[in-house]
Amino acid sequence: MTEPYRVVVVEDDPDVAFYIKTILTKQGCIVQTFTDPSFAQQAMRLYEPDVVITDIEMPGITGIQVIELVREVRPGTPVVVMTAHVSVDYAVEALRANANEFLTKPISSSELIAVVGRLAEEFRAAKANIPDPEVVLAIGAHPDDVEIGVGGILLSHRAAGDEVHILTLSRGGRSGHVSERQAEAFMAAELLGARLHLEDLPETEIGENEPTLGIIERLVSDIRPTVVYVHSEHDMHQDHRAVNKAALLATRAVRSVSCYQSASATVDFRPNRFVNIDGWLEQKVQLVQAHRSQVAVSRYHSAEFLEATARYWARFGEGATCEPLEIVRDSGDLSTASGETARGQRDVSARQLSQ
Repeated sequence: MTEPYRVVVVEDDPDVAFYIKTILTKQGCIVQTFTDPSFAQQAMRLYEPDVVITDIEMPGITGIQVIELVREVRPGTPVVVMTAHVSVDYAVEALRANANEFLTKPISSSELIAVVGRLAEEFRAAKANIPDPEVVLAIGAHPDDVEIGVGGILLSHRAAGDEVHILTLSRGGRSGHVSERQAEAFMAAELLGARLHLEDLPETEIGENEPTLGIIERLVSDIRPTVVYVHSEHDMHQDHRAVNKAALLATRAVRSVSCYQSASATVDFRPNRFVNIDGWLEQKVQLVQAHRSQVAVSRYHSAEFLEATARYWARFGEGATCEPLEIVRDSGDLSTASGETARGQRDVSARQLSQ
């Protein structure tokens, strides 16, 4: 049995709102009406509609602004804009604001039913073709390791709607003030839109067994990642090598595990995937430089160095900039087929990961 279409109506005229609700309810739709457009965002979160219908002129807000609110909360939701005034200018403005349909009042019941049914079906069909979001876990021994290694890839994941977690196992006490470095780590995670899990193991003394292994295993059990990024074993820093060994054991059931290049990787780091980060390099630099205490003392945090590194690895991949990965395990296809911009970026990066 097909689930009834869910429709949200934003219309300051209660008579028009009642008319639309009556027509659509008779067709089996679940309809919620709001005469106050300020409730539009709450309505999107509460009812997750298949279609939104809004007037174009309301007190304090326009239908164009309602579209923007809808897109912020629930991208892709079809929006029907109504007006009592026949005007080409209105139609152009609505279409530019990504309205899916523009209807002139009075609206016939047959036209309303046809438009809502078509848009709802198209929306549901599009959602059915979008894969479930990935749960991504990036593991680093110290603050800034993850951002330097896979900052561009993680930005691409977030733009695709994936859930991103960062596990940082120490607070950087040897290379700066702990309070300062942990604040920087949270700042970078906030810029990325990731959740930071910050541990307090002693820097330069992180081991490959307990407690490192247990920390990673517990987080893996809690968030159930589908994609993991971690240090390479080909690294001069003992903490990085230890985290690599512990993580590979703790993530043995995760279908996609890759190792990234850190600032202390050796010449034995041999990547076999080169992920295009065109469009993400500038934001990656911002993530890395959120670790402000390190910018003045480390060349690896400079925009020039990060760009040069990304351009070097691009000679083995596609595009102008890439991040390199050593693939440990990749038993799933991460590619997508959506036409949205963010999903399209994910398609580029993920397809390279799954080839």
